[in-house]
Amino acid sequence: MQQLRINDTTLRDGEQAAGVAFTIDEKIAIARILDAIGIHEIEVGIPAMGGDEATAIAQIQALNLRADLLGWNRAVRSDLEASLACGLQRVHVSIPVSTVQIEAKFNGDWQAVWQRLEGAIAFALDQHLYVSVGGEDCSRADESFLLDVAQQVAAWGVSRFRYCDTVGILDPFAIYDRVRRLVTALPIPVEIHTHDDLGMATANAIAGVRAGATSINTTVNGLGERAGNAALEEVVMALQRIDQLNLGIDTTQLPTLSRFVEEASGDRLPRWKAVVGQNAFTHESGIHADGVLKQPLTYEPFPPELVGMAHQLVVGKHSGRHLLQSFLQAHGITLGSTASSSLLEQVRLRSGQLKRNLTEHELLGLVAELPPDPENRQQVPLHQA
Repeated sequence: MQQLRINDTTLRDGEQAAGVAFTIDEKIAIARILDAIGIHEIEVGIPAMGGDEATAIAQIQALNLRADLLGWNRAVRSDLEASLACGLQRVHVSIPVSTVQIEAKFNGDWQAVWQRLEGAIAFALDQHLYVSVGGEDCSRADESFLLDVAQQVAAWGVSRFRYCDTVGILDPFAIYDRVRRLVTALPIPVEIHTHDDLGMATANAIAGVRAGATSINTTVNGLGERAGNAALEEVVMALQRIDQLNLGIDTTQLPTLSRFVEEASGDRLPRWKAVVGQNAFTHESGIHADGVLKQPLTYEPFPPELVGMAHQLVVGKHSGRHLLQSFLQAHGITLGSTASSSLLEQVRLRSGQLKRNLTEHELLGLVAELPPDPENRQQVPLHQA
């Protein structure tokens, strides 16, 4: 089996998310970080767009990164010439393969699809380019036609075929079956490209790997068209933790990469985002916090240090006595049982009013407001409260 490769398309499909436009400097910085953490291949954009897009691609190409760089193209000679002008040696050629796509883009002329594709591939190979072909909307294509296309492009000399679940309509079971058939029938590697319209992009990407795909398209934070793509950080950690696959990627830098793309895109991640979200290793509820205080792995899927993070315990509406006691001990405060119960009640009340967990300053303020504790209360210094 060939080594599994991540082909990150944040700079192409990720940037196609509505309302996202990276600057030249941001595209270069994202490419540098992706390369630094060990991403194998980067789909750097669409050269045929020209302007700043082509400038950014050419400048990234000039960096001589370790990662392979790939440009996205339609099956059009001028697109491929634009890729060449940017200095790229690897190109991806996309062609519609479903009836709905061919009707819309080729007026239903299936023969025109074949002619356009053959001409584009011939030109690219004449230029000694590495050529990947992607079937747009594979998931809604007639499977016999899709297989014909994939086998024919392999015969023409293409190096890889990309299976695209373009509108994210398949589940992992269907992905596995369909990709497996392609892998079995083709002499060239298969790449899996999934979208998250039904919330299954990461699971579908993993299913594609289980079926034999040796390349996976990802985007940082799952950024992308409509509901987005398979998230780089989720795919990498799932493969590492579930399938025990070490892809040679520095996972400790995933949060740094995530934050940079978050800022550049202007799209804020939900706190509960898997792997890199603010709450990924944050605990408030009493049972969970108590478990983590005793043994972090009781309520964490893997040590947060693997992704450059640390677990956090926060006090709020759902917190219990053990977490509150741990907070007090950390600040050298001892309360009797009556005062502790009163404080916990106040914590829950205030947290509910504020609709969030409490800050350290707010917690110390509540301690300072407690009535004298005859059971053994240490006075909280005013400057601390």
